[in-house]
Amino acid sequence: MKRIILLGLLSILGTLAVAGEKDSAPEIAYYALEPALITNVKGKLQYVKVEVQLMTERPDKLGDIELNAPAIRHTLLMLLTEQDGDTLRTPVGKETLRKTALESVRNTLKELTGKKLVEELYFTAFFVQ
Repeated sequence: MKRIILLGLLSILGTLAVAGEKDSAPEIAYYALEPALITNVKGKLQYVKVEVQLMTERPDKLGDIELNAPAIRHTLLMLLTEQDGDTLRTPVGKETLRKTALESVRNTLKELTGKKLVEELYFTAFFVQ
């Protein structure tokens, strides 16, 4: 009988712990930079096309991100034109660009809004030709 009660209490505590974790999970939202970014890259006659999603843990600030989308697009286009097309064809090149792009977007938004609004940047499509 004591084992049944103990198992029941452990089950309830486990359920409460999982519920507590769900309550503390941050809300997230995504902002799609549309249309896709298309530009030439340095070196050979090549161009890159990327689709970008920005992740924020502040869904109430999506309006601030949207308002500053032209500045974000400009920042990313200038960054893309500095890239070597052959490097961008590699997984390491793409990941390096993603990290640099994230920092650039964060810096742009920090200058314009005074806030850190973007947690992550994801490429949802990536094409180099």
